[in-house]
Amino acid sequence: MKSISLKDIAIALNLSKTTVSYVMNDRGDEKRVSKETQDRIKQYAQTHSYKPNQLARSLSLGKSNMIGLIVPNISDSFFAQIARRIEKKAEKLGYNVVFSSTGESPERESKIIQSMLDRQVDGLIIVSSEKNHDDILKLKEGNFPFVIVGRKYADIETNVVALEDKDGVTSAVELLIDNGRKHIGFITISLELDSIKDRLKGYKQALKSKDITYNTNVVKHVTYNDVEASLKEAMLELVHQEKVDGIVFATHYLAEEGLRLLKHNNINVPEEVAIVSFGKDRGFDLFDPPLTSVDFPIIEMGDTAVDLLLDAIENQVVTTKNIIMKTKLDIKQSCGSI
Repeated sequence: MKSISLKDIAIALNLSKTTVSYVMNDRGDEKRVSKETQDRIKQYAQTHSYKPNQLARSLSLGKSNMIGLIVPNISDSFFAQIARRIEKKAEKLGYNVVFSSTGESPERESKIIQSMLDRQVDGLIIVSSEKNHDDILKLKEGNFPFVIVGRKYADIETNVVALEDKDGVTSAVELLIDNGRKHIGFITISLELDSIKDRLKGYKQALKSKDITYNTNVVKHVTYNDVEASLKEAMLELVHQEKVDGIVFATHYLAEEGLRLLKHNNINVPEEVAIVSFGKDRGFDLFDPPLTSVDFPIIEMGDTAVDLLLDAIENQVVTTKNIIMKTKLDIKQSCGSI
């Protein structure tokens, strides 16, 4: 059965196509179309299964009802979870989400931002590489609606939804110290991100608060593009050479692989080495032993990012809210306290 058009409805009801268009685009009241006429149009459209031409509707309203989501790696469980939440929230509010991954490449991120703009998305949610200062500044100066998630640009005031990175790691290290661990290693990722730097600051702060001397030999930076090999080397150095009795991992995927390496090398967790992860994967409770983690509210992060973005889109104002989400410890057997 052929779908009807706005023109078909206009002819059938002896109305102008413009009037029908106003009503079907929810502008009947604005254009002073009588309630009776609006009801007639909507009833006829419903009875005859009218389906709007989304492209034409977008052009008419100056909106695409699409938002772009740019993340470093959609296969990473954290980014996958937050992407699902953003998609669910946006869909509920009438928006579709277009996804793309950058692989932490600022060049690719720049191209994706331009590609999203070419597709006429109404706004962007970006987990940035923090190396695209010029592109982010252009969005800001052009009053284009966007939200930065998880990371930020210190010298650009934008909508930001981030985490208590420093305090989260401080609480993890202090937990291990309170459980009797005195020689604690820290494994982080070799990315020049403020969030990663803040996690290292949190590690140092915890040692200072417990009167433990900071030792650079037990802080290991794992190569982002070669995680498996560089993590293995770092772990063996910490356990065999430095004789650490605890390790805090700056990301959940480092913790997962780290636990596997410890088990593979017959190093007992938590008896010999206690571990805590910043961030959590759904399978952490199924690990042997279950992993202690610094948790953060992914659902709330996703919802807040969408709310901020749609507020900017709908009200046509670029706001600059900086929202920091609190973290909390989820204590399991891997930290040695249970």
